[in-house]
Amino acid sequence: MSTSAAVTIALANFDRHMPFFLGWLPEAEGFHLKALDVGMSPPGRDGGDRHGRMLRDAEFDIAEVSLASYILAKSRGAPFTAVPIFPRRLFSANHIYVGAKAGIHQPTDLRGKRVAIRGWQVSLSVLAKGDLKSRYGVDWQDIDWVVQGPEQITFADSRLRLQNMPAGKTGAHMLLSGEVDAFIDPKPPREILEGQCGVRNLFTDPRGECLEYFRERQCFPAMHVLAIRNETVQRFPHLPAYLIDAWEDAQAKTRRAYDDYAYTQMPLGRLAWDQSRRDFGDELFAAGLAANQKNLEWFIDYLVDQLLLPEAIAIQRLFHASVLSR
Repeated sequence: MSTSAAVTIALANFDRHMPFFLGWLPEAEGFHLKALDVGMSPPGRDGGDRHGRMLRDAEFDIAEVSLASYILAKSRGAPFTAVPIFPRRLFSANHIYVGAKAGIHQPTDLRGKRVAIRGWQVSLSVLAKGDLKSRYGVDWQDIDWVVQGPEQITFADSRLRLQNMPAGKTGAHMLLSGEVDAFIDPKPPREILEGQCGVRNLFTDPRGECLEYFRERQCFPAMHVLAIRNETVQRFPHLPAYLIDAWEDAQAKTRRAYDDYAYTQMPLGRLAWDQSRRDFGDELFAAGLAANQKNLEWFIDYLVDQLLLPEAIAIQRLFHASVLSR
């Protein structure tokens, strides 16, 4: 490789990021990406707290960060820009769990209940609150929210009445012990996933619920975005466009890998992959503003409704000018 500057990019260790970690990307002029495996919980090879280390400390040139926290930071003039690449996406229906004795059988039963979340501004929390209101008629104001940890971007609004969890407790523990009625989390621990103490998903058919959501909204909701330090873009003005090209190249390689039955530890992994493609298509992680604008519009509406933003921010402000037409 010819001499070039190393540009750090902090990512979670997911299948679609493997070409980044392998350095199996298109060549770039004047730089090369150095991928760091930085997680949140649990940490990755290169540590944890990826969102904070980027949005608070500007430690990396590029990082996968919370979409909600990035929008809040950008609205306050933080020295970052972004490219319309969304490396983490989730359906809220997969992440709402209820206690065995809570008397919750449908979304409307959440009214008046105590619901634990990791943070008010966590992107999955924003998505779930917004989906409950817009799709099921359950206003977030009709629920008592119990918050586990501090927010990435500080905010305050006297209209929000949030309870903090006791020190040392988690939302999962509180659900298992019956101290809360429901729990919403982007990465539920094994005890929740296994249904210990009678805990179960809010929906009897979460897969069907996710598929119906996808067909209705034609999107797999974005949770994270790729943020870039302004000074890095000033140094490499062609970096935003390169990232989109590199992302699309990496996604094509990832999809091809699943054609091999031996790619995953699951003996029937390729069959599951084929079914996923029939249900959701090949473009679940599509880059570009055109492919993601509708998703961003209603997610920003969720942020305003939940008192995280005083008013909607123009989507064009979130991304570098050189990639707005992508």
